[in-house]
Amino acid sequence: MSRSAPEITPVGTVQSPLADVAAAPNQGDEGAPSAWLVFEPAVREALDGIRAGDEVLVLTWLDQARRDVLRVHPRGDLSRPQQGVFSTRSPDRPNPIGLHRVRVLAVDGLRVHVSDLEAVDGTPVVDVKPVLRRDVTER
Repeated sequence: MSRSAPEITPVGTVQSPLADVAAAPNQGDEGAPSAWLVFEPAVREALDGIRAGDEVLVLTWLDQARRDVLRVHPRGDLSRPQQGVFSTRSPDRPNPIGLHRVRVLAVDGLRVHVSDLEAVDGTPVVDVKPVLRRDVTER
């Protein structure tokens, strides 16, 4: 049985002071600024339950990444041997899906303000998922 190619539809975009991929930090905790996630009206109900203080995973489509790259020097460090992109966080990969762990700072209608997002302005947002915490209390 053959499967059709998946179709990913952006649900929003990143609104960030970061405009240049080359100037963006590699990871959010390396000096990334806060940014806004601006959602499409069609997904308004999907934002129900998102609150300031929540930690979420934002999945983005890294639309400026190269899709033909299979091996990289980790973190762009040429002194390190090349590795397959699946063992790195390189944005360049066959399906350039970005994964960003951020904290929600505020929610304003279709706009969600988040901390430490290294995605550049205009990056498509494809999904948001809560960070699951393991309950340490025995029941």
